[in-house]
This record gives sequence, structure tokens and C-alpha cells, in this order.
Amino acid sequence: MVDFEKELRVALRTGKVIMGGNEVLKLASAGKGKLLILASNCPEKLKKEVEYYARLSHIPIYHAPYTSRELGGACQRGHMISSLAILDEGDSEILKVIEPS
Repeated sequence: MVDFEKELRVALRTGKVIMGGNEVLKLASAGKGKLLILASNCPEKLKKEVEYYARLSHIPIYHAPYTSRELGGACQRGHMISSLAILDEGDSEILKVIEPS
């Protein structure tokens, strides 16, 4: 099993990760991104819109078992993060969180 927090930190360091609801929504609606990550307490409206565009664009979504505060901590940020978009995973194996075990 993949250690999500560890792989997220590697992706942040070596890849391209976009943070924030508005940015993730723009990317999802444009069909960009390899993986979208949503916090467990992501606002319902944002969650539904991101899921809709992700479904249309065939972008996988990972519903992280972390609150936005915990996700912000995992990203080593001092603020809450409700959603992330992985554009390039870099040296991480974060895309394996969506593969069935």
C-alpha cells in the first residue's frame, strides 16, 4: 500500500501540484490533471463541480481521509487545503493511491 502523505510530499517537491478549490476546478473543467485530491470536508458545492468535470474528462479523484486542515499539514502548509490537482507526479508514486489493491 502506498503511503499517501509521503508520496504527496515527494510530488510537491519533484512534480507539479496545484492547490486550492478555484484552481483545481479550472483545471478539472479544462480536462487537465492526472489526479484530483479532495479533503474529507471539502465544501459540497466544490466537491460536486469537481466530480462532474472530472467524470467528463476521465480524471481520477482520490477522496482523501483527511480534513482540509490535515491535508494542509501533509503539504507542510500553515493553512487549510480543500483540494489538490496533480499535474506531474515527479518521482512520487502518488498515482498508485487510485489503483485497486
